[in-house]
Amino acid sequence: MRRAIRIVLAALAVLVLSSQAVLAGSPHFVGAVTVTRDGNSLTVSGKEAGLGNEDQVHIVVTATAQCINPGSHHPKAANKQSVSAEGDFPVQNGKANFSLTLTATFQPDCTPPMTVVFTAVTVTDTTNGISASLSGTF
Repeated sequence: MRRAIRIVLAALAVLVLSSQAVLAGSPHFVGAVTVTRDGNSLTVSGKEAGLGNEDQVHIVVTATAQCINPGSHHPKAANKQSVSAEGDFPVQNGKANFSLTLTATFQPDCTPPMTVVFTAVTVTDTTNGISASLSGTF
């Protein structure tokens, strides 16, 4: 009798422990995060999956913006700045879609023939502590 009770309790413990692991989820970015530049603005969009029972995720996008002259150099230290955008996005069926736009403003303005270039783009889900770095210039 005691042996049967121990077996039942052990089975219940395994069931409880495994159900908590399933609820925790395994957050990750799905596919490639897309980046689109339009003038002085950069739009970063993507999808996150493997989310648990949370209502929303908080996404932060950071980047470095540089004003580049036609000789492919940034002429002044003031023409380089960190930019960021953040927002909360709803979770539905363990997934969340996000899209954030960052805009660089320079003083003096970065006007033609100079152009804005974004580098060191990073997407972070601060709710779950995951991030992705996007290589290249945009």
